[in-house]
Amino acid sequence: MLGYAIRRTDDRAAAEEAVSETFLIAWRRQDAMPADALPWLLGVARKVLANQRRAAGRRAPDGPLVPLEAVADPDPRAVADVVADREAFAAAFASLSPGDREVLALVNWDGLSPREAATVLDCTPATFYLRLHRARRRLLKELEARGHSFGERAAGPVPGRVADATEAR
Repeated sequence: MLGYAIRRTDDRAAAEEAVSETFLIAWRRQDAMPADALPWLLGVARKVLANQRRAAGRRAPDGPLVPLEAVADPDPRAVADVVADREAFAAAFASLSPGDREVLALVNWDGLSPREAATVLDCTPATFYLRLHRARRRLLKELEARGHSFGERAAGPVPGRVADATEAR
């Protein structure tokens, strides 16, 4: 839950606050929580984070979040190919719409099944599958436009991930 919040905010303290508020809401609404609580909790956390962003937009900025002295210089001996791949992916991912990034992150970073992710986004599984398919296509096009073809690696199933029986329906 904290990882989900950290990936969606620039401030760890804000992420911890969002998780705390999410569990407070879950405690108050135990009767509304389904048996498989993770998608429901992530949906609540998503709304809490959106409320935080709106509230932060109404306040004056407090200054930089990290002092410049805390930022380390990159290791000059880093492997060039790995860095290039990461930069290409980061640039391609950043160029996607927020909706596409959210769809891809729910499945790939948060480890949710498409059905669970559909619950988080409050849409039908069919709608989510379509959004996921389109987001993946857009990401591959962005990567190819940057001269990196991850298509061969991404075309097949994700290694180590076994689709459960409910995803096939």
